[in-house]
Amino acid sequence: MTEKTMVSDTLAGINGELLRYSEMISQTENPQLKQTLKQIRNQCEMSHEEIYQIARAKAYYVPASKATPEEVAHVRSLFEQPQMQ
Repeated sequence: MTEKTMVSDTLAGINGELLRYSEMISQTENPQLKQTLKQIRNQCEMSHEEIYQIARAKAYYVPASKATPEEVAHVRSLFEQPQMQ
């Protein structure tokens, strides 16, 4: 297994953890548990960012090109349209 594969797998695993933490946070009623889960999620996000930066530095991950102003305006307009009922 290559380093690139391990980094990629780690990022994918952390993404899955972040989703699960978000689900748990939204579903719990216990304020203490909710706060603890938020702290764990925040630590997980920091780990993700650190590994992401390593992947970028080693060219293991190349992000998509930035959206043009026109693309941004189009997406914004989709959310600003009146809602049909």
